[in-house]
Amino acid sequence: MSTIGHVRVRFAPSPTGALHIGGVRTALFNWLFARHHGGKFILRIEDTDQTRSTDESIQIILEGMKWLGLDWDEGPFRQTERMAVYHEHVDRLLKQGKAYYCYCTPDELEARRKEALASGRTPKYDRKCRSLKTPIAGRTPAVRFLSSDEGQTIVRDLIRGAVIFENQQLDDLIILRSDGFPTYNFAVVVDDVTMKVTHVIRGDDHLNNTPRQIQLYQALGYEPPEFAHLPMILGSDKTKLSKRHGATAVTEYIDLGYLPEALVNYLARLGWSYGDQEIFSPQELIERFSLENVGKAPSVFNPEKLLWLNHHYIQKADLGRLAGLLLDLLIKDGIVSSGHEPDRDWLKKLVRILTERSHTLVEMKTAAIPFIVDEITMDTKAEAKHLTPEAAQLLAELAKRLKNVDPFTHTEIEKVFNELITEKGLKLGKLAQPVRVALTGGTISPGIFEVIEVMGVERTLKRINRAIRKITEPT
Repeated sequence: MSTIGHVRVRFAPSPTGALHIGGVRTALFNWLFARHHGGKFILRIEDTDQTRSTDESIQIILEGMKWLGLDWDEGPFRQTERMAVYHEHVDRLLKQGKAYYCYCTPDELEARRKEALASGRTPKYDRKCRSLKTPIAGRTPAVRFLSSDEGQTIVRDLIRGAVIFENQQLDDLIILRSDGFPTYNFAVVVDDVTMKVTHVIRGDDHLNNTPRQIQLYQALGYEPPEFAHLPMILGSDKTKLSKRHGATAVTEYIDLGYLPEALVNYLARLGWSYGDQEIFSPQELIERFSLENVGKAPSVFNPEKLLWLNHHYIQKADLGRLAGLLLDLLIKDGIVSSGHEPDRDWLKKLVRILTERSHTLVEMKTAAIPFIVDEITMDTKAEAKHLTPEAAQLLAELAKRLKNVDPFTHTEIEKVFNELITEKGLKLGKLAQPVRVALTGGTISPGIFEVIEVMGVERTLKRINRAIRKITEPT
């Protein structure tokens, strides 16, 4: 395991909604970086936006992180519980003359912004309040940081290299609002220095904030951490990934029946590579992850690739675990009632024959329903095509022979089929498809011998006889 000093990184989501794919990848890269270097992974909830932050969103974030297996070493910390720390740092800047009170109202600021734009000037704060000697009665001030407007601020990014910002383009940003809450750019600096964060790994939508934050670190007398800004994730049309591209939240992928290891593997490869390897265990990701192999270009989210990976992991997963996950879905959808669950060993046998065709747990659940419910719904086209008078005779003969099969196993069932089609001079499909429709209601299923073995002799005969009646006794 590599070490580059004592690594401390953080994931700092805002609890204003679901945990989205972009945020998950940021969390994952931080987690992998910490685990690779034997460091600490900190979870911090940035909840100072009181109008949008909710406890429900915090719970969704925590549950999503746990589902993904991204365990944290410290936290979760909430910014709203750290107000005294922010005020202490604001006071330090005020006393040192590096910050000042601003009494300007939003309307006044907007009017001056429009005036600047109209005259062709950069719409930045004009420092009107910096020279105030006395407070303005009846107004509660915000606090602004006195930024440097000369020279350049250079962000030495671990992914992008040196990124240069002209200080004259920067503003005297507000660091404490008039309601007493810190702004993002200030709170994140105070949090990172007091939590001793060594590396800030985040999306490149924060890159423009970084020169402001570097100036704040320096004004407070702190050494800035190392920065690494991850490229964006795009949809198939090369625009920023959003809901119009499909599922974007972790909770949606849980509901769609994805396994966490598939999502983790996919997101790890979204912007990072290790040769041509596509499939990684968590331990392999930890051992091989490095920021040097993170690309600079945006990554395109490919749902089909994720689905392929999920299918791979379903095929490799422990049958007992899959049986439990399948049962949860069956209970959730009211197909099975709690307290009347199928035998767990039988459920594992069912799962085993469904994994080959199941790309998601939801697909597996749908395929499992005919094996569990008493009444199945027939596909009308499949019924019309395969449940014919000729098929009724074959089904009746098959039912008579299956009744005497012992043991009721794949091998013995296959013998019965082979004997019957040989006697009748038929191809297997002429018998198997009517049986498949009779048992499952459709023409697609696992191998017919496996279906019959798992369905069991009683349910198999019941379904076949019901199909015969549908053919011979039409209503």
